[in-house]
Amino acid sequence: MLALDVLTEKASTESAPRARVERPSAGPPVAGSEWLEADGRGGFASGTADLVRSRRYHGLLLASAPPAGRFVLVNGLEAWVTTPEGTFPISSQSYAPGTIHPDGVTRIESFEADPWPRWTFRVGSGIRIMQELFVSRRTRATVLFWRLNRKRFDVTLYVRLLMSGRDYHSLHHENPHFRFEPQRRGYGWMWIPYEGVPEVNVATNGAYFHEPDWYRNFFYSEEHARGLDAVEDLASPGVFRFDLAEEEGVLLLSSQPPAGEDDAASVARRLRSEEKRRRFAFSARLDRAADDYLVRAGERKTIIAGYPWFTDWGRDTFIALRGLCLATGRLEDARQILLEWAGAVSEGMLPNRFPDRGAEPEYNSVDASLWYIVAVHDYFEACDRSHRRVYASERQPLVGAIEAILEGYSRGTRYGIRADSDGLLACGEPGVQLTWMDAKVGDRVITPRSGKPVEIQALWYNALRIAARYSPRWNDLATKVCAVFPSRFWNAREGYLHDVVDENGVAGKADPTFRPNQIFAVGGLPFPLLEGDRARRVVDAVEKRLWTPMGLRTIAPQDRRYVGRYEGGVEARDSAYHQGTAWPWLAGPFVEAWVRVRGNSSEARHEARKRFLDPLLRHMDRAGLGHISEIADGDPPHTPRGCPFQAWSVGEALRLDRLVLADS
Repeated sequence: MLALDVLTEKASTESAPRARVERPSAGPPVAGSEWLEADGRGGFASGTADLVRSRRYHGLLLASAPPAGRFVLVNGLEAWVTTPEGTFPISSQSYAPGTIHPDGVTRIESFEADPWPRWTFRVGSGIRIMQELFVSRRTRATVLFWRLNRKRFDVTLYVRLLMSGRDYHSLHHENPHFRFEPQRRGYGWMWIPYEGVPEVNVATNGAYFHEPDWYRNFFYSEEHARGLDAVEDLASPGVFRFDLAEEEGVLLLSSQPPAGEDDAASVARRLRSEEKRRRFAFSARLDRAADDYLVRAGERKTIIAGYPWFTDWGRDTFIALRGLCLATGRLEDARQILLEWAGAVSEGMLPNRFPDRGAEPEYNSVDASLWYIVAVHDYFEACDRSHRRVYASERQPLVGAIEAILEGYSRGTRYGIRADSDGLLACGEPGVQLTWMDAKVGDRVITPRSGKPVEIQALWYNALRIAARYSPRWNDLATKVCAVFPSRFWNAREGYLHDVVDENGVAGKADPTFRPNQIFAVGGLPFPLLEGDRARRVVDAVEKRLWTPMGLRTIAPQDRRYVGRYEGGVEARDSAYHQGTAWPWLAGPFVEAWVRVRGNSSEARHEARKRFLDPLLRHMDRAGLGHISEIADGDPPHTPRGCPFQAWSVGEALRLDRLVLADS
């Protein structure tokens, strides 16, 4: 495909109180904050509050095109206005080696993220221009509006779209093959940047003037900070002109042909009213955030692990589903997702990457299958609470998948995964990372954890307990695991749990590294594997050594291997990923454990909400606006890092809010 020749450098409804997070008021953009507009099909628009694009993933039209993936079609725009007092830019770009031009960012008087991104620019004496942007969930179109605060001003707006038509992981460079010429279509225009790339449809009430040009050397600071190529060229076919004194300016950007014969402004206004009703129907910002991760890919429903660079992953799906779907009462979504995955069991394993991308499934996770069993159990429990009937036609394949997973694990499957003679679950082969701590630099696995990892035993025990409800033959093995676990994992000298026993297959060898994984023996799963005084000691130790307002660190600061800041190039960041970095999703199991060891009292739940959940939710106004980030620095001030919009971070916050910390 010709387009690929010019794309370079791929980057390696429970009855419960709602979390009270105030709707953010208008004000100057928060430095580093980003907005997301998801289209419900895997595509999205995203950018920064100050309008300066800093990632290769920032764009106004990023379309999902199964099975090929995602394409960035419209990356951004240049905008300026002419007034009786002169010409004023209302956009800014970052150019290599880091120059911001023009100075539109200095004219942003206020920014609002809710219910979608809205900017107010001050241009000249008394003139304000409001710009808003949203993605219509029904049409998947990105809709942009510009309007004046007062019609009496003589103001003309000019907009240049900046286009590429590239894979979303790639960068685009000037070349002779970009197709600048548009085709006239109804109330707008259509471009096909390259052969095999989705089309770009632009419906507008503005006039179009064809003035093709290249804009060169855009610089993406976040990519540069990650040690990746960070410079890109974009094509601009022409200029759209709007007389704002007459009516608001409108652009609708879509990879689909527009439907109907109405003019662009009427369509845009209808979509705005429709989308506002849809968003205000959600009871809380967290619910609206959850909706962004639940997407329809073809005929199936799935969960996007995070924006902007993740797709759907097994482990992430089953962890996030418990909050995104079950805590919010979206049981039909959960049913569809779980049934879809039920048919993907192979030798007892579920793939960590879903097998519909044209490549072989990736069966490289020991815990994804076990998390699936937990998610099925929680789904059945949620159905019972809501008096929703589970028919045999859906129960049978779900229970059948549970049985197939345990059969494969108990018998032995890929990567040395097997039930050992002591009943515990062993796993691991050289060069393979099987647990959620899966960072790898080249051929070097950062945290191999080969042997019998602590959270895998908690998941294994829970899977056996759940399966025993449908087949009593698993009872004896569950009882054995429960009896053996404390003696094998308890570090009597230090008063906490080892991270791995029988490390690297060596009987009796234990890894005493103090990690958050031990918390799953107490919280985060339906059935605790550790109770009583030892459970309380584990929770207290984890809180003291690992807790941050952004979740649990992956290793204690006292450890010589601790890395307090997640920064630098790819190797440096991957090396820090599980060696000190804090993970918000781990707040879920930790807070649940914290409440459990205090008798799950109403007082403990209220204290935990104030002490742990509320500070975490305040993060929703810092990085990925309205969402919770993937990770954060272990060191204060715990700067958000990684993916700014992360499904399991939002999911676990919802599970805490609606289930774990809900008033009984």
